[in-house]
Amino acid sequence: MKKIYLTILVLYSSFAFAQELTTQDALRYAIEDMNGTARFRGMSGAFGALGGDLSSIAINPAGSLFFNNNFASFTGTNNNKRTNSKYFGTNTKDNFSTLDVNQIGVVFVFNDTREESNWKKLSLALNYENTNNFDNSIFSAGLNPNNTISQYFLDFAQGVPLNILNNSNYGNLNFSDQQAFLGYQAFLFDPVDDSNPNNTSYTSNVPSGGNYYQEFIQTSNGFNGKVSANFASAYKNRIFIGMNLNIHFTDYIKSSTVYERNNNSPNLGVQEIAFNNEVYTFGRGFSFNLGAIAKVTEEFRVGLAYESPTWYRLNDELSQSISAYSTDGPDDFFDRFNPNVINIYPTYRLQTPGKWTGSAAYTFGNRGLISADITTKDYSSTKFRPVNEPLYRNLNTQMSQELGNAIELRIGGEYRIKQVSLRGGYRFEQSPYENSDYISDLTGFSLGAGYNFGESRLDLSFANSQRYFNQSLISSGMNDTARIKNTNNNITVTYSINF
Repeated sequence: MKKIYLTILVLYSSFAFAQELTTQDALRYAIEDMNGTARFRGMSGAFGALGGDLSSIAINPAGSLFFNNNFASFTGTNNNKRTNSKYFGTNTKDNFSTLDVNQIGVVFVFNDTREESNWKKLSLALNYENTNNFDNSIFSAGLNPNNTISQYFLDFAQGVPLNILNNSNYGNLNFSDQQAFLGYQAFLFDPVDDSNPNNTSYTSNVPSGGNYYQEFIQTSNGFNGKVSANFASAYKNRIFIGMNLNIHFTDYIKSSTVYERNNNSPNLGVQEIAFNNEVYTFGRGFSFNLGAIAKVTEEFRVGLAYESPTWYRLNDELSQSISAYSTDGPDDFFDRFNPNVINIYPTYRLQTPGKWTGSAAYTFGNRGLISADITTKDYSSTKFRPVNEPLYRNLNTQMSQELGNAIELRIGGEYRIKQVSLRGGYRFEQSPYENSDYISDLTGFSLGAGYNFGESRLDLSFANSQRYFNQSLISSGMNDTARIKNTNNNITVTYSINF
């Protein structure tokens, strides 16, 4: 995002100018989607005790020991996201598709043939994966019988002296006063006493009466990626242990417009409002994985793995504009205010929750296998840092109360017919909220197939998942939300080679 006024970087060097953050901003990084190779996706990610796939090391780093040779894979995916929205009885839908290179990695396998050595095998791997694809589009529309979006600006204005709104520059104000300033520039409200520069009370210029037609349009682009360096070793080919060191990086842009019109008083007051926001978030993070797999028998394996929290350092940039159409008898007014300023906020830290995964797998010789993983993840431990900053302390308290522990179940199977492999899987993930009305449980299934050429392999998979969530049109001032059904359909192709 182009930085129009570099002096803003200095002005926003303290938390007095801090941005508005929400639980949804934290969950964007705390919730990870199922990504990876086509074989991994075709079995719904149930690879914690199986290994033998480069994406499996993200679940259990000991899985890299189940390669027999040096191995590399490259994966591309078509991501299709369909959103169905219901807002005050009005149904709308939107659709968004992208092509993505979401995985590339390599593993090197070293065997120790000395009879006196108990550590028979060592593997080193390097793998890149997208943990989230943020490309999406949402459109919601409906007739709100009660609330106007102008209340957002009016709430911020109450208590702000009139001389600040009259004599300030948008770029020199903190976030709260900026929102009040935007509403004042669009004449959404007037001071109760416009002759008093210390006036702190305001009254709305939007006609009352309800029946506000509202639209919400949001597009997002970007990704959350992870590079993993993997180290693993096998003890007597019965106990397999591994570790990952992970570097995370993110690049995310969200553009939104909320629009409203009313016909409550056609000859007086604000008739239409359009409020635009663009947020750019970028940064890096670090995490690690530890894992072990045990061969109980040649056919049956169990695994246990731990993934640490991810510690992010993130940066936000925000640009805003507003326009309004008003009437006053025979006169019409179109007020548009675009400060042409990008707010550059101080770096902040986010800690996402860690998780534990227990796994079991059974192989039927060379004919097939079945595998299951169960994961537990406590979202209430999600934290913005520094935790003692008032901006973050209140939000962290809210997350600890609203979020809870979530269980994820993944089951997958594979059946081989000579050189062809057929796969299927199922996944279920609980809501991160104690009250699943905010975000529902996720359910998904997958299908896949692969063909082994000998030294190389080509795999294909289809994965579907569905989840409902509530979408606010504006962050405060009105509690009305659209109910969104989000459906993800992914077609993934992976080419792998032994060398």
